[in-house]
Amino acid sequence: MTVEASDAEQADTAPKFILYLEGPEYGRALRGLTLWVHHVLLPVYGREVTSMAPWCSRWWEHPEAVAQLHGLWLAWGELSDTGSEAGASGPAAWHRDFLGPIMQNLRDPSGVFAGCRPGGHRPKEVPTVDAADPFGPPPG
Repeated sequence: MTVEASDAEQADTAPKFILYLEGPEYGRALRGLTLWVHHVLLPVYGREVTSMAPWCSRWWEHPEAVAQLHGLWLAWGELSDTGSEAGASGPAAWHRDFLGPIMQNLRDPSGVFAGCRPGGHRPKEVPTVDAADPFGPPPG
C-alpha cells in the first residue's frame, strides 16, 4: 500500500465536523458527543454554575455550543491517546490549547449560555441579515 492510499483511507475514516452532518449521521455524532460531555467533560471539568460562569442544561440546543464542544471532543480523541503521535504530552496540550479556551468562551457571562440559568434554557435569536446572499444573482 502506498502512502497516498493510506492517507486517503485515513481521510475516509476520520470523523467529520458535526456542522457538516445531517439527519441520522448528525444524530449519531450528537449522541456520541452527549455521552462524552455528560460522562467525561462535565463530571471532571464542569465546575459550579454561577452567573459569572453559566452553563445551559440544554446545551445541545445552542448550535455554537455543539460546534465548540464537538471540536473539543475531536481534539480529546486525538490528544488523549498517549500512544498516538501526540505522545505523553498530548493530554497537557489538550488542557492548555483546547479545554481552557473553549470552556472559558462557552461559560463567559456574555457568551453562548448568557441568559441561561440552572433548569432554565433561553433560546438565542440569530442576528438578522439584510440579504440571504448579498453577492448572488438578484432574485427574480
